[in-house]
Amino acid sequence: MLLRKVLLRGASASRLLISNKSPPASLLPLASGCTRFFSSSSQSEGPNDGFVAGQEGGDEQPPATITVDRSGLYHPPDHSHEPTTESELVKHLKGIIKFRGGPISVAEYMEEVLTNPKFGFYINRDVFGAEGDFITSPEVSQMFGEMIGVWVMCLWEQMGQPKKVNLVELGPGRGTLMADLLRGTAKFKSFTDSMHIHMVECSPVLQKLQHQNLKCEKVGNADENGEKSSVTSITGSPVTWYSSLEQVPSGSPTIILAHEFYDALPIHQFQRSSRGWSEKMVDVGEDSKLRFVLSPQPTPATLYLMKRCKWATEKEVESLKQIEICPKAIDLTHTIAQRISSDGGGALIIDYGLNGVISDSLQAIRKHKFVSILDDPGSADLSAYVDFPSLKHTAEEASGIPAFCYSRVKLVISEGEAPFWEGPDELAPVGMGTRYLAMAIVNKKQGAPVPFQ
Repeated sequence: MLLRKVLLRGASASRLLISNKSPPASLLPLASGCTRFFSSSSQSEGPNDGFVAGQEGGDEQPPATITVDRSGLYHPPDHSHEPTTESELVKHLKGIIKFRGGPISVAEYMEEVLTNPKFGFYINRDVFGAEGDFITSPEVSQMFGEMIGVWVMCLWEQMGQPKKVNLVELGPGRGTLMADLLRGTAKFKSFTDSMHIHMVECSPVLQKLQHQNLKCEKVGNADENGEKSSVTSITGSPVTWYSSLEQVPSGSPTIILAHEFYDALPIHQFQRSSRGWSEKMVDVGEDSKLRFVLSPQPTPATLYLMKRCKWATEKEVESLKQIEICPKAIDLTHTIAQRISSDGGGALIIDYGLNGVISDSLQAIRKHKFVSILDDPGSADLSAYVDFPSLKHTAEEASGIPAFCYSRVKLVISEGEAPFWEGPDELAPVGMGTRYLAMAIVNKKQGAPVPFQ
């Protein structure tokens, strides 16, 4: 009898928890957000959808269901594989502006966007060719690199055919130009034997591509860093990589090539205002988006602006509402001129530019189309026209060596408007055929190089 009473009490308690009646409040959990049990007015749709009560005294009990109230539980948001609206580079740029307590120059913005060690446009990807963001002349035709090779050979002969020459390329891209140059001159053994190739490249990804395209092989004993020397199988010439021109060994005659390198150097922009020339800066607006503002006070780059205005005519400056200057281009040209003056040799600079003061040429290109300068930084190439007169003045003032420039390059280009332009016709940028210029800087002992006579 005692056992029967215990079983009956247990069955009664079970029916309480699963019956269609609400349980006493004392049985509900007290902690907020915990699971609650309550009855459901809906019927089970299958034999296993609910619990069936046992029988007492032979009487069949009605079926009952149990459900869980999850209204008090935390529901995390669905995970998304879509990129966040704000990239890491944008966060980094905003962090710099916040740390500085004010806006940064366009030059600083441009430098971070293109060459930031982690997020820079050039650092972690191959941006060239049809599958990239833009196409350069060497990628269009091998004739371009071959003709540059002819120029280098002619200069080498003017130099007296030295036994050792440092052939330096700044910003070699995929290495296509240098590979075509070497293939085109491979049969001239005395020339190729004298060449020691130095590639100035900051992108690890592009360094690997250059190594592949030059068909380099590791030879000799490893250095203190465990690295072996590289030799291109195209001509057998040694190849070395550096992150800056200053790292390239001096003391030997040097030929420097800079094809579409200067246009990626960071520029400063100045705009005429009621206070005179005010530098254009990048700031964070009230809507947390990047925006352009004008500096209320003179900036360090104003010194370069004064120098550039000194080289221009008064009439030329008065007609402008904006001016672009590139201190890094001026400093680099100064370094090149001094090296050529001391070691001998020459330099060939080919790029988009003007024979005059540059007003407003900064542009962004993504997947072969123009986009806004501040749109998704790090996803588009930034470039600006090269101020060739400032390079010429710099070279001649640095060491008194001659600079020859403004010959138009028309080998693989044509006249007309720039491709991929989708804006108004009257605002379409001018095409390569009218803005693609070349300048040579040579040691005064060698005379004017071909074809600048």
